[in-house]
Amino acid sequence: MSKTSFLDFQYNISKRKYLRKPTRMFSRDRQNSGLKNINVFQPSVDEMKMVFDKFDSNKDGKISQQEYKATLKSLDMGKALNDVPKIFRVVDLDRDGFINFEEFMEAQKKGGGVRSLDIQSAFQIFDKNGDGKISAEEVKEMLWKLEERCSLEDCKRMVRAVDTDGDGMVDMNEFVFMMTQSMRHV
Repeated sequence: MSKTSFLDFQYNISKRKYLRKPTRMFSRDRQNSGLKNINVFQPSVDEMKMVFDKFDSNKDGKISQQEYKATLKSLDMGKALNDVPKIFRVVDLDRDGFINFEEFMEAQKKGGGVRSLDIQSAFQIFDKNGDGKISAEEVKEMLWKLEERCSLEDCKRMVRAVDTDGDGMVDMNEFVFMMTQSMRHV
């Protein structure tokens, strides 16, 4: 299971998270958000279910290779399409041609969690113009690709909820904090 895909979905579908201002920071120095070190975080079962549900577009309780590929395409991750059959050979434990939620969770556990480098990769997917910051417009563009319709004003509210330095954008430190605040550090 691609961890970057998980991060993209977590960022996009956990909208409730963005509507409140973060109330506490990491106990460690936020300026050193772990991108230089290898930090690993474990998402909750609820977060993983939201991700699974995004892949399972026909809501039949399992992910087909076609659904997986469609999701990757929507995230502009077309380069990973060739890896889908290999991913299914590893993750589809019962060999029925689909990934069910239990297999999905097992793949996440075996993957060891979400690494700080995965978070950095997810950030770069959102930062379309490469300026080191994510704007509300970039959030809206990614949400639309994921078929999550929201207005620019809603996206601005999401950004404001994460934007701790008040510049109207999400930088890497803010993104790392937002992505990991509900995850358990492993």
